[in-house]
Amino acid sequence: MINVKDLPTPNDEYPIRRALLSVFDKTGIVDFARALQGHGVELISTGGTAKVLEESGLPVTSVDSLSGYPEILGGRVKTLHPAIHGGLLARRTDPEDLAELAKQEIREIDLVVVNLYPFEEATSGEDVTDATAIENIDIGGPTMLRAAAKNFFFVGVACSPSSYAKISDELDRTGGSLTLATRRELASDAFGHTALYDAAVTRYFTKRASGFRIDEPLQQTLRYGENPHQSANLYGDTSSLFTQLHGKDLSFNNILDLSAALILINEFKHASPTVAILKHTNPCGVCSAESLTDAYHRAFSTDKQSPFGGIVVVNRALDLTTAEAIDKVFTEIIIAPEFEDGVLEFLQQKKNRRLIRMLREASTDATMDVRSVIGGYLVQERDPILGSSEDLRASCTVVTKRKPTEDEWRDLDFAWRIAKNVKSNAIVYVKGGQTIGVGAGQMSRIDSSEVAVSKGRKSDLDFSGCVLASDAFFPFADGLMEAASSGARAAIQPGGSIRDDEVIAAADEHGLAMVFTGKRHFRH
Repeated sequence: MINVKDLPTPNDEYPIRRALLSVFDKTGIVDFARALQGHGVELISTGGTAKVLEESGLPVTSVDSLSGYPEILGGRVKTLHPAIHGGLLARRTDPEDLAELAKQEIREIDLVVVNLYPFEEATSGEDVTDATAIENIDIGGPTMLRAAAKNFFFVGVACSPSSYAKISDELDRTGGSLTLATRRELASDAFGHTALYDAAVTRYFTKRASGFRIDEPLQQTLRYGENPHQSANLYGDTSSLFTQLHGKDLSFNNILDLSAALILINEFKHASPTVAILKHTNPCGVCSAESLTDAYHRAFSTDKQSPFGGIVVVNRALDLTTAEAIDKVFTEIIIAPEFEDGVLEFLQQKKNRRLIRMLREASTDATMDVRSVIGGYLVQERDPILGSSEDLRASCTVVTKRKPTEDEWRDLDFAWRIAKNVKSNAIVYVKGGQTIGVGAGQMSRIDSSEVAVSKGRKSDLDFSGCVLASDAFFPFADGLMEAASSGARAAIQPGGSIRDDEVIAAADEHGLAMVFTGKRHFRH
Protein backbone atom coordinates (compact mmCIF):
# COMPACT_ATOMS: atom_id res chain seq x y z
CA MET A 1 0.00 0.00 0.00
CA ILE A 2 1.26 3.47 -0.88
CA ASN A 3 1.79 5.75 2.11
CA VAL A 4 -0.56 8.72 2.29
CA LYS A 5 0.90 12.15 2.97
CA ASP A 6 -0.52 13.97 5.96
CA LEU A 7 -1.78 17.01 4.06
CA PRO A 8 -4.28 19.72 4.99
CA THR A 9 -7.91 19.00 4.11
CA PRO A 10 -8.75 20.37 0.64
CA ASN A 11 -11.00 23.39 0.41
CA ASP A 12 -14.67 22.78 -0.21
CA GLU A 13 -14.47 25.16 -3.18
CA TYR A 14 -11.57 25.50 -5.62
CA PRO A 15 -11.54 28.18 -8.32
CA ILE A 16 -11.38 27.12 -11.97
CA ARG A 17 -8.65 29.24 -13.57
CA ARG A 18 -7.36 27.02 -16.38
CA ALA A 19 -9.28 24.35 -18.31
CA LEU A 20 -8.11 21.83 -20.88
CA LEU A 21 -10.69 21.02 -23.55
CA SER A 22 -10.20 18.13 -26.00
CA VAL A 23 -13.42 16.48 -27.19
CA PHE A 24 -14.45 14.19 -30.01
CA ASP A 25 -18.15 14.98 -29.52
CA LYS A 26 -18.22 18.74 -29.86
CA THR A 27 -21.88 19.14 -28.90
CA GLY A 28 -22.22 22.28 -26.76
CA ILE A 29 -18.47 22.78 -26.43
CA VAL A 30 -18.43 26.35 -27.82
CA ASP A 31 -21.18 27.57 -25.47
CA PHE A 32 -19.51 25.84 -22.53
CA ALA A 33 -16.11 27.30 -23.39
CA ARG A 34 -17.68 30.72 -23.67
CA ALA A 35 -19.24 30.27 -20.21
CA LEU A 36 -15.81 29.33 -18.83
CA GLN A 37 -14.23 32.36 -20.46
CA GLY A 38 -16.90 34.51 -18.83
CA HIS A 39 -15.41 33.47 -15.47
CA GLY A 40 -11.93 34.38 -16.61
CA VAL A 41 -10.89 30.78 -17.28
CA GLU A 42 -7.89 30.28 -19.58
CA LEU A 43 -8.77 27.78 -22.32
CA ILE A 44 -6.18 25.15 -23.31
CA SER A 45 -7.01 22.90 -26.24
CA THR A 46 -5.79 20.51 -28.92
CA GLY A 47 -6.32 19.78 -32.61
CA GLY A 48 -9.90 19.89 -33.84
CA THR A 49 -11.30 21.25 -30.60
CA ALA A 50 -8.89 24.18 -30.66
CA LYS A 51 -9.84 24.90 -34.25
CA VAL A 52 -13.58 24.97 -33.46
CA LEU A 53 -13.03 27.30 -30.49
CA GLU A 54 -10.77 29.64 -32.45
CA GLU A 55 -13.25 29.81 -35.32
CA SER A 56 -15.85 30.89 -32.77
CA GLY A 57 -13.64 33.78 -31.71
CA LEU A 58 -12.44 32.29 -28.43
CA PRO A 59 -8.79 32.72 -27.41
CA VAL A 60 -7.08 29.33 -27.02
CA THR A 61 -3.70 28.25 -25.64
CA SER A 62 -2.43 25.26 -27.58
CA VAL A 63 -1.12 22.20 -25.77
CA ASP A 64 2.09 22.20 -27.80
CA SER A 65 2.86 25.72 -26.63
CA LEU A 66 2.80 24.39 -23.05
CA SER A 67 4.74 21.19 -23.68
CA GLY A 68 7.20 22.59 -26.20
CA TYR A 69 6.46 19.64 -28.49
CA PRO A 70 4.13 19.50 -31.49
CA GLU A 71 1.55 16.76 -31.93
CA ILE A 72 3.33 13.75 -33.40
CA LEU A 73 2.53 10.38 -34.96
CA GLY A 74 -0.56 11.72 -36.67
CA GLY A 75 -2.04 12.98 -33.39
CA ARG A 76 -1.38 9.79 -31.42
CA VAL A 77 0.80 11.81 -29.02
CA LYS A 78 -0.24 15.28 -27.99
CA THR A 79 -1.20 15.50 -24.29
CA LEU A 80 1.08 12.81 -22.82
CA HIS A 81 3.59 15.23 -21.29
CA PRO A 82 4.59 16.35 -17.75
CA ALA A 83 3.49 19.89 -18.56
CA ILE A 84 -0.07 18.56 -18.83
CA HIS A 85 -0.18 15.77 -16.28
CA GLY A 86 1.95 17.60 -13.75
CA GLY A 87 -0.59 20.42 -13.88
CA LEU A 88 -3.42 17.92 -13.36
CA LEU A 89 -1.93 15.74 -10.64
CA ALA A 90 -0.23 18.26 -8.37
CA ARG A 91 -1.75 18.43 -4.88
CA ARG A 92 -2.53 22.06 -4.13
CA THR A 93 -1.97 21.59 -0.38
CA ASP A 94 1.42 19.87 -0.76
CA PRO A 95 4.36 22.34 -0.59
CA GLU A 96 6.66 19.80 -2.27
CA ASP A 97 4.32 19.38 -5.24
CA LEU A 98 3.95 23.13 -5.63
CA ALA A 99 7.71 23.68 -5.38
CA GLU A 100 8.27 21.07 -8.09
CA LEU A 101 5.72 22.73 -10.37
CA ALA A 102 7.52 26.05 -9.90
CA LYS A 103 10.90 24.47 -10.60
CA GLN A 104 9.62 22.89 -13.84
CA GLU A 105 7.65 26.02 -14.76
CA ILE A 106 4.40 24.03 -14.90
CA ARG A 107 1.08 25.71 -14.18
CA GLU A 108 -1.91 24.04 -12.56
CA ILE A 109 -4.87 22.84 -14.66
CA ASP A 110 -8.15 22.98 -12.74
CA LEU A 111 -10.68 21.44 -15.13
CA VAL A 112 -10.47 18.74 -17.80
CA VAL A 113 -13.19 18.54 -20.46
CA VAL A 114 -12.67 15.37 -22.49
CA ASN A 115 -14.81 12.82 -24.25
CA LEU A 116 -13.43 9.82 -26.08
CA TYR A 117 -13.16 8.34 -29.54
CA PRO A 118 -16.38 6.45 -30.38
CA PHE A 119 -14.87 2.98 -30.14
CA GLU A 120 -18.11 0.99 -29.89
CA GLU A 121 -19.67 2.83 -32.81
CA ALA A 122 -16.54 2.40 -34.92
CA THR A 123 -16.35 -1.35 -34.22
CA SER A 124 -20.05 -2.20 -34.45
CA GLY A 125 -20.01 -3.30 -38.10
CA GLU A 126 -19.60 -6.92 -39.14
CA ASP A 127 -16.70 -6.10 -41.46
CA VAL A 128 -14.66 -4.00 -39.01
CA THR A 129 -10.93 -4.65 -39.10
CA ASP A 130 -8.38 -4.62 -36.32
CA ALA A 131 -6.75 -1.61 -38.00
CA THR A 132 -10.00 0.37 -37.63
CA ALA A 133 -10.42 -0.76 -34.04
CA ILE A 134 -6.88 0.21 -33.09
CA GLU A 135 -7.16 3.72 -34.49
CA ASN A 136 -10.32 4.28 -32.47
CA ILE A 137 -8.75 3.36 -29.13
CA ASP A 138 -8.29 6.60 -27.20
CA ILE A 139 -5.09 6.81 -25.12
CA GLY A 140 -4.61 10.43 -24.09
CA GLY A 141 -8.30 11.00 -23.32
CA PRO A 142 -8.74 8.28 -20.69
CA THR A 143 -5.37 9.20 -19.21
CA MET A 144 -6.42 12.82 -18.70
CA LEU A 145 -9.84 11.82 -17.34
CA ARG A 146 -8.29 9.45 -14.83
CA ALA A 147 -5.63 11.96 -13.81
CA ALA A 148 -8.21 14.67 -13.18
CA ALA A 149 -10.58 12.26 -11.39
CA LYS A 150 -7.76 10.95 -9.20
CA ASN A 151 -7.01 14.52 -8.13
CA PHE A 152 -10.66 15.46 -7.54
CA PHE A 153 -9.71 17.09 -4.24
CA PHE A 154 -8.55 20.00 -6.41
CA VAL A 155 -9.55 19.33 -10.06
CA GLY A 156 -12.87 19.07 -11.87
CA VAL A 157 -13.56 16.76 -14.81
CA ALA A 158 -16.29 16.62 -17.44
CA CYS A 159 -16.55 13.53 -19.65
CA SER A 160 -19.91 14.26 -21.26
CA PRO A 161 -21.77 17.30 -22.67
CA SER A 162 -24.50 16.47 -20.14
CA SER A 163 -22.18 17.81 -17.39
CA TYR A 164 -21.68 21.24 -18.92
CA ALA A 165 -24.85 22.86 -17.59
CA LYS A 166 -24.26 21.58 -14.03
CA ILE A 167 -20.70 22.94 -14.02
CA SER A 168 -21.75 26.28 -15.54
CA ASP A 169 -24.53 26.73 -13.01
CA GLU A 170 -22.19 26.05 -10.10
CA LEU A 171 -19.56 28.44 -11.44
CA ASP A 172 -22.25 31.11 -11.65
CA ARG A 173 -23.45 30.38 -8.13
CA THR A 174 -19.99 30.32 -6.52
CA GLY A 175 -18.33 32.99 -8.57
CA GLY A 176 -16.06 30.64 -10.51
CA SER A 177 -15.44 27.62 -8.22
CA LEU A 178 -16.50 23.97 -8.00
CA THR A 179 -17.45 22.43 -4.67
CA LEU A 180 -15.83 19.27 -3.35
CA ALA A 181 -19.14 17.39 -3.60
CA THR A 182 -19.42 18.26 -7.29
CA ARG A 183 -15.79 17.40 -7.97
CA ARG A 184 -16.28 14.00 -6.31
CA GLU A 185 -19.46 13.33 -8.33
CA LEU A 186 -17.73 14.31 -11.57
CA ALA A 187 -14.79 12.05 -10.69
CA SER A 188 -17.17 9.14 -10.19
CA ASP A 189 -18.70 9.80 -13.61
CA ALA A 190 -15.24 9.91 -15.19
CA PHE A 191 -14.06 6.63 -13.65
CA GLY A 192 -17.32 4.99 -14.68
CA HIS A 193 -16.93 6.34 -18.21
CA THR A 194 -13.37 5.07 -18.63
CA ALA A 195 -14.32 1.71 -17.10
CA LEU A 196 -17.10 1.24 -19.64
CA TYR A 197 -14.78 2.36 -22.42
CA ASP A 198 -12.08 -0.11 -21.38
CA ALA A 199 -14.71 -2.83 -21.10
CA ALA A 200 -15.85 -2.14 -24.66
CA VAL A 201 -12.27 -2.45 -25.92
CA THR A 202 -11.83 -5.65 -23.89
CA ARG A 203 -15.03 -7.14 -25.33
CA TYR A 204 -13.85 -6.45 -28.85
CA PHE A 205 -10.50 -8.18 -28.40
CA THR A 206 -11.94 -11.02 -26.33
CA LYS A 207 -14.55 -11.73 -28.98
CA ARG A 208 -11.81 -11.83 -31.61
CA ALA A 209 -9.61 -14.06 -29.45
CA SER A 210 -11.91 -16.52 -27.69
CA GLY A 211 -15.47 -15.24 -27.70
CA PHE A 212 -15.89 -14.94 -23.90
CA ARG A 213 -14.58 -13.06 -20.90
CA ILE A 214 -15.72 -12.64 -17.31
CA ASP A 215 -14.27 -9.93 -15.10
CA GLU A 216 -13.56 -12.18 -12.12
CA PRO A 217 -10.34 -14.03 -11.30
CA LEU A 218 -10.06 -17.57 -12.63
CA GLN A 219 -10.28 -19.75 -9.53
CA GLN A 220 -10.12 -23.19 -11.11
CA THR A 221 -10.18 -24.92 -14.47
CA LEU A 222 -12.66 -27.76 -14.07
CA ARG A 223 -12.27 -31.21 -15.58
CA TYR A 224 -15.36 -30.56 -17.72
CA GLY A 225 -18.74 -28.87 -17.65
CA GLU A 226 -22.19 -30.38 -17.31
CA ASN A 227 -21.07 -33.08 -19.73
CA PRO A 228 -17.60 -34.48 -20.48
CA HIS A 229 -17.47 -32.89 -23.95
CA GLN A 230 -17.90 -29.36 -22.48
CA SER A 231 -14.97 -27.37 -21.09
CA ALA A 232 -15.59 -25.28 -17.96
CA ASN A 233 -13.95 -22.88 -15.51
CA LEU A 234 -14.83 -21.53 -12.07
CA TYR A 235 -14.39 -17.78 -11.66
CA GLY A 236 -14.54 -15.62 -8.54
CA ASP A 237 -13.57 -16.52 -4.98
CA THR A 238 -15.59 -19.17 -3.13
CA SER A 239 -12.96 -19.57 -0.43
CA SER A 240 -14.78 -17.24 1.97
CA LEU A 241 -17.97 -19.31 1.75
CA PHE A 242 -16.72 -22.86 2.03
CA THR A 243 -13.60 -25.01 2.05
CA GLN A 244 -13.13 -28.57 0.84
CA LEU A 245 -11.65 -30.90 3.46
CA HIS A 246 -11.57 -34.18 1.56
CA GLY A 247 -12.27 -35.88 -1.76
CA LYS A 248 -11.81 -35.31 -5.46
CA ASP A 249 -11.96 -31.83 -6.96
CA LEU A 250 -15.46 -30.45 -7.23
CA SER A 251 -17.02 -30.77 -10.66
CA PHE A 252 -19.20 -28.23 -12.50
CA ASN A 253 -22.37 -30.02 -11.36
CA ASN A 254 -21.02 -30.47 -7.82
CA ILE A 255 -20.53 -26.71 -7.52
CA LEU A 256 -24.07 -25.99 -8.74
CA ASP A 257 -25.47 -28.45 -6.19
CA LEU A 258 -23.23 -27.12 -3.45
CA SER A 259 -24.37 -23.55 -4.09
CA ALA A 260 -28.03 -24.59 -3.93
CA ALA A 261 -27.40 -26.50 -0.68
CA LEU A 262 -25.72 -23.53 1.02
CA ILE A 263 -28.55 -21.20 0.04
CA LEU A 264 -31.23 -23.66 1.22
CA ILE A 265 -29.70 -24.48 4.61
CA ASN A 266 -29.31 -20.78 5.35
CA GLU A 267 -33.12 -20.58 5.50
CA PHE A 268 -32.83 -22.76 8.63
CA LYS A 269 -29.85 -21.14 10.35
CA HIS A 270 -31.92 -20.44 13.50
CA ALA A 271 -34.03 -23.60 13.36
CA SER A 272 -33.79 -26.86 15.27
CA PRO A 273 -31.27 -29.41 13.97
CA THR A 274 -32.03 -29.53 10.24
CA VAL A 275 -30.92 -31.83 7.42
CA ALA A 276 -31.52 -31.24 3.72
CA ILE A 277 -30.84 -33.79 0.99
CA LEU A 278 -30.50 -32.37 -2.53
CA LYS A 279 -30.27 -33.83 -6.00
CA HIS A 280 -29.71 -31.77 -9.15
CA THR A 281 -30.05 -28.54 -7.08
CA ASN A 282 -33.53 -29.56 -5.80
CA PRO A 283 -34.24 -30.59 -2.20
CA CYS A 284 -35.68 -34.12 -2.22
CA GLY A 285 -36.03 -34.29 1.56
CA VAL A 286 -35.75 -31.79 4.43
CA CYS A 287 -36.51 -32.14 8.13
CA SER A 288 -36.05 -30.22 11.37
CA ALA A 289 -36.07 -32.40 14.48
CA GLU A 290 -34.67 -32.80 17.99
CA SER A 291 -31.44 -34.31 16.64
CA LEU A 292 -29.57 -34.40 13.35
CA THR A 293 -29.88 -38.19 13.26
CA ASP A 294 -33.66 -38.07 13.52
CA ALA A 295 -33.78 -35.21 11.02
CA TYR A 296 -31.67 -37.19 8.54
CA HIS A 297 -33.80 -40.34 8.74
CA ARG A 298 -37.03 -38.38 8.31
CA ALA A 299 -35.61 -36.27 5.44
CA PHE A 300 -34.45 -39.47 3.75
CA SER A 301 -37.90 -41.05 4.12
CA THR A 302 -39.45 -38.35 1.91
CA ASP A 303 -37.88 -39.91 -1.17
CA LYS A 304 -35.77 -43.01 -0.66
CA GLN A 305 -34.59 -43.25 -4.28
CA SER A 306 -33.32 -39.77 -5.11
CA PRO A 307 -30.69 -39.34 -2.34
CA PHE A 308 -28.36 -41.86 -4.04
CA GLY A 309 -25.43 -39.79 -5.32
CA GLY A 310 -26.87 -36.61 -3.82
CA ILE A 311 -25.78 -33.94 -1.34
CA VAL A 312 -26.48 -33.80 2.39
CA VAL A 313 -26.21 -30.47 4.21
CA VAL A 314 -26.79 -29.84 7.94
CA ASN A 315 -27.12 -26.71 10.05
CA ARG A 316 -25.24 -28.07 13.09
CA ALA A 317 -21.89 -29.68 13.76
CA LEU A 318 -22.13 -33.15 12.24
CA ASP A 319 -22.02 -35.91 14.89
CA LEU A 320 -20.78 -39.46 14.41
CA THR A 321 -24.20 -41.13 14.73
CA THR A 322 -25.63 -39.00 11.93
CA ALA A 323 -22.49 -39.50 9.85
CA GLU A 324 -22.86 -43.26 10.18
CA ALA A 325 -26.46 -43.02 8.97
CA ILE A 326 -25.45 -40.91 5.97
CA ASP A 327 -22.62 -43.32 5.19
CA LYS A 328 -25.07 -46.14 4.46
CA VAL A 329 -26.14 -44.39 1.22
CA PHE A 330 -23.73 -43.29 -1.50
CA THR A 331 -23.49 -39.51 -1.02
CA GLU A 332 -21.40 -37.28 -3.28
CA ILE A 333 -21.01 -34.34 -0.90
CA ILE A 334 -21.54 -33.79 2.82
CA ILE A 335 -21.64 -30.18 4.06
CA ALA A 336 -21.57 -28.99 7.66
CA PRO A 337 -20.48 -25.91 9.60
CA GLU A 338 -18.31 -28.19 11.80
CA PHE A 339 -17.49 -31.86 12.24
CA GLU A 340 -17.37 -33.33 15.73
CA ASP A 341 -14.34 -35.30 16.92
CA GLY A 342 -13.81 -38.48 14.92
CA VAL A 343 -16.37 -37.65 12.22
CA LEU A 344 -13.89 -36.49 9.58
CA GLU A 345 -11.70 -39.52 10.14
CA PHE A 346 -14.72 -41.80 9.72
CA LEU A 347 -16.05 -40.10 6.59
CA GLN A 348 -12.60 -39.84 4.99
CA GLN A 349 -12.48 -43.61 4.70
CA LYS A 350 -14.25 -43.20 1.36
CA LYS A 351 -11.69 -41.36 -0.73
CA ASN A 352 -14.01 -40.02 -3.44
CA ARG A 353 -16.61 -38.47 -1.13
CA ARG A 354 -16.30 -34.68 -0.90
CA LEU A 355 -16.44 -33.19 2.59
CA ILE A 356 -17.16 -29.47 2.81
CA ARG A 357 -17.07 -27.06 5.73
CA MET A 358 -19.27 -23.99 5.29
CA LEU A 359 -17.47 -20.90 6.55
CA ARG A 360 -20.16 -18.25 6.56
CA GLU A 361 -23.79 -17.67 5.70
CA ALA A 362 -24.69 -17.67 2.03
CA SER A 363 -26.97 -14.68 2.71
CA THR A 364 -23.89 -12.46 3.06
CA ASP A 365 -22.79 -13.25 -0.51
CA ALA A 366 -23.33 -10.04 -2.48
CA THR A 367 -22.81 -11.50 -5.95
CA MET A 368 -25.57 -11.07 -8.51
CA ASP A 369 -27.46 -13.95 -10.09
CA VAL A 370 -26.15 -14.16 -13.67
CA ARG A 371 -27.44 -16.51 -16.36
CA SER A 372 -26.43 -16.79 -19.96
CA VAL A 373 -29.00 -16.61 -22.74
CA ILE A 374 -28.60 -16.74 -26.48
CA GLY A 375 -26.73 -13.56 -27.42
CA GLY A 376 -26.22 -12.18 -23.91
CA TYR A 377 -26.72 -12.40 -20.17
CA LEU A 378 -29.52 -11.93 -17.67
CA VAL A 379 -28.46 -10.29 -14.41
CA GLN A 380 -30.64 -9.99 -11.33
CA GLU A 381 -30.44 -9.58 -7.58
CA ARG A 382 -30.49 -12.83 -5.68
CA ASP A 383 -33.77 -13.81 -4.06
CA PRO A 384 -32.96 -12.91 -0.43
CA ILE A 385 -33.16 -15.23 2.54
CA LEU A 386 -36.55 -15.07 4.26
CA GLY A 387 -36.83 -13.29 7.59
CA SER A 388 -37.81 -14.75 10.92
CA SER A 389 -40.91 -16.90 11.35
CA GLU A 390 -42.55 -13.99 13.14
CA ASP A 391 -41.85 -11.64 10.24
CA LEU A 392 -43.14 -14.16 7.71
CA ARG A 393 -46.36 -14.71 9.61
CA ALA A 394 -46.88 -10.97 10.00
CA SER A 395 -46.49 -10.47 6.25
CA CYS A 396 -49.05 -13.16 5.34
CA THR A 397 -52.79 -12.68 4.93
CA VAL A 398 -55.25 -15.38 5.96
CA VAL A 399 -57.81 -15.45 3.13
CA THR A 400 -60.01 -18.36 4.24
CA LYS A 401 -62.69 -18.73 6.88
CA ARG A 402 -60.53 -21.08 8.88
CA LYS A 403 -57.22 -19.82 10.25
CA PRO A 404 -54.17 -22.08 10.48
CA THR A 405 -53.51 -23.71 13.84
CA GLU A 406 -50.16 -23.08 15.53
CA ASP A 407 -48.83 -26.44 14.30
CA GLU A 408 -49.99 -25.60 10.79
CA TRP A 409 -48.32 -22.19 10.94
CA ARG A 410 -45.02 -23.84 11.85
CA ASP A 411 -45.31 -26.28 8.97
CA LEU A 412 -46.41 -23.55 6.53
CA ASP A 413 -43.31 -21.55 7.43
CA PHE A 414 -41.14 -24.66 6.95
CA ALA A 415 -42.77 -25.55 3.62
CA TRP A 416 -42.50 -22.00 2.26
CA ARG A 417 -38.75 -21.88 2.89
CA ILE A 418 -38.30 -25.14 1.02
CA ALA A 419 -40.61 -24.28 -1.89
CA LYS A 420 -38.54 -21.13 -2.42
CA ASN A 421 -35.57 -23.40 -3.19
CA VAL A 422 -37.34 -25.90 -5.47
CA LYS A 423 -37.38 -25.50 -9.25
CA SER A 424 -40.71 -24.22 -10.57
CA ASN A 425 -43.39 -25.38 -10.75
CA ALA A 426 -42.79 -26.23 -7.08
CA ILE A 427 -45.16 -28.00 -4.72
CA VAL A 428 -43.99 -29.03 -1.25
CA TYR A 429 -45.99 -31.09 1.27
CA VAL A 430 -44.92 -30.90 4.93
CA LYS A 431 -46.08 -32.52 8.14
CA GLY A 432 -44.51 -32.15 11.55
CA GLY A 433 -41.43 -30.26 10.36
CA GLN A 434 -40.67 -32.84 7.66
CA THR A 435 -41.16 -32.89 3.91
CA ILE A 436 -43.44 -35.75 2.92
CA GLY A 437 -43.54 -34.89 -0.78
CA VAL A 438 -41.62 -32.57 -3.13
CA GLY A 439 -42.66 -31.93 -6.73
CA ALA A 440 -40.22 -29.90 -8.83
CA GLY A 441 -39.89 -28.53 -12.33
CA GLN A 442 -43.08 -29.94 -13.85
CA MET A 443 -44.95 -28.25 -16.66
CA SER A 444 -48.10 -27.84 -14.58
CA ARG A 445 -48.71 -27.32 -10.89
CA ILE A 446 -50.99 -30.37 -10.73
CA ASP A 447 -48.18 -32.50 -12.19
CA SER A 448 -45.86 -31.26 -9.44
CA SER A 449 -48.47 -32.08 -6.81
CA GLU A 450 -48.98 -35.57 -8.20
CA VAL A 451 -45.22 -36.20 -8.29
CA ALA A 452 -44.89 -35.02 -4.68
CA VAL A 453 -47.72 -37.24 -3.44
CA SER A 454 -46.47 -40.21 -5.44
CA LYS A 455 -42.99 -39.99 -3.90
CA GLY A 456 -44.36 -39.69 -0.37
CA ARG A 457 -46.71 -42.63 -0.78
CA LYS A 458 -43.87 -44.81 -2.03
CA SER A 459 -42.41 -44.27 1.43
CA ASP A 460 -45.78 -45.01 3.10
CA LEU A 461 -45.97 -41.46 4.47
CA ASP A 462 -49.28 -40.21 5.86
CA PHE A 463 -50.58 -37.05 4.14
CA SER A 464 -53.58 -36.54 6.41
CA GLY A 465 -53.38 -33.18 8.16
CA CYS A 466 -50.37 -32.00 6.17
CA VAL A 467 -49.79 -28.54 4.69
CA LEU A 468 -48.56 -27.57 1.25
CA ALA A 469 -46.64 -24.69 -0.25
CA SER A 470 -46.81 -23.51 -3.86
CA ASP A 471 -44.05 -21.19 -5.11
CA ALA A 472 -46.55 -19.27 -7.29
CA PHE A 473 -50.32 -18.81 -7.30
CA PHE A 474 -52.75 -21.53 -8.24
CA PRO A 475 -54.16 -20.43 -11.60
CA PHE A 476 -57.17 -22.68 -11.09
CA ALA A 477 -58.88 -24.27 -8.11
CA ASP A 478 -58.11 -27.80 -9.34
CA GLY A 479 -54.53 -27.70 -8.00
CA LEU A 480 -55.72 -26.91 -4.49
CA MET A 481 -58.52 -29.48 -4.69
CA GLU A 482 -55.93 -32.10 -5.65
CA ALA A 483 -53.98 -31.19 -2.51
CA ALA A 484 -57.12 -31.36 -0.36
CA SER A 485 -57.96 -34.79 -1.72
CA SER A 486 -54.48 -35.92 -0.72
CA GLY A 487 -55.06 -34.87 2.89
CA ALA A 488 -53.78 -31.28 3.05
CA ARG A 489 -55.40 -29.06 5.68
CA ALA A 490 -53.58 -25.77 5.07
CA ALA A 491 -51.81 -24.05 2.18
CA ILE A 492 -49.41 -21.17 1.63
CA GLN A 493 -49.07 -19.46 -1.73
CA PRO A 494 -48.41 -15.95 -3.10
CA GLY A 495 -51.92 -15.25 -4.39
CA GLY A 496 -52.46 -12.86 -7.27
CA SER A 497 -54.41 -15.02 -9.73
CA ILE A 498 -57.45 -13.59 -11.48
CA ARG A 499 -59.21 -16.68 -10.10
CA ASP A 500 -58.13 -16.18 -6.48
CA ASP A 501 -61.79 -15.98 -5.43
CA GLU A 502 -62.46 -19.42 -6.95
CA VAL A 503 -59.39 -20.89 -5.24
CA ILE A 504 -60.39 -19.37 -1.88
CA ALA A 505 -63.93 -20.69 -2.28
CA ALA A 506 -62.56 -24.17 -3.01
CA ALA A 507 -60.37 -23.96 0.10
CA ASP A 508 -63.36 -22.97 2.23
CA GLU A 509 -65.47 -25.76 0.72
CA HIS A 510 -62.85 -28.33 1.76
CA GLY A 511 -62.17 -26.76 5.17
CA LEU A 512 -58.61 -25.71 4.29
CA ALA A 513 -56.86 -22.79 5.91
CA MET A 514 -54.98 -20.75 3.32
CA VAL A 515 -52.60 -17.79 3.57
CA PHE A 516 -51.29 -15.49 0.85
CA THR A 517 -47.73 -14.21 1.12
CA GLY A 518 -48.06 -11.54 -1.57
CA LYS A 519 -44.65 -12.57 -2.90
CA ARG A 520 -43.68 -15.44 -5.18
CA HIS A 521 -40.38 -17.30 -5.32
CA PHE A 522 -39.84 -18.78 -8.77
CA ARG A 523 -36.69 -20.77 -9.49
CA HIS A 524 -37.13 -20.90 -13.25
